[in-house]
Amino acid sequence: MNIDRIEFNSWMERLMERFNLLDDKVKEIKNQNLEIDGEVLLDNQDVLQMLKISSRSLQRYRTSGRLPYYTISGKLYYKLSDVHQFIRDSFNGNAKR
Repeated sequence: MNIDRIEFNSWMERLMERFNLLDDKVKEIKNQNLEIDGEVLLDNQDVLQMLKISSRSLQRYRTSGRLPYYTISGKLYYKLSDVHQFIRDSFNGNAKR
């Protein structure tokens, strides 16, 4: 099966347009924040990056009740406002020491 150069270039342009559409869709989905009742929800990765802590530290904060979390479909989420409160509480705790 021989394809001439013009047909090949045309086919490649259509293929690249499809990839660009997929790339745009992936970026759109990735940039969406999960919200419930106007509250932004963060997953483990978001909180780990935000607080710059290890996953073990995050687990300790959950277990001790210092950082509230919610389980949705087996995945852990944190309200952004709860994370901000945790940060404020941590600063207040450090100021007392």
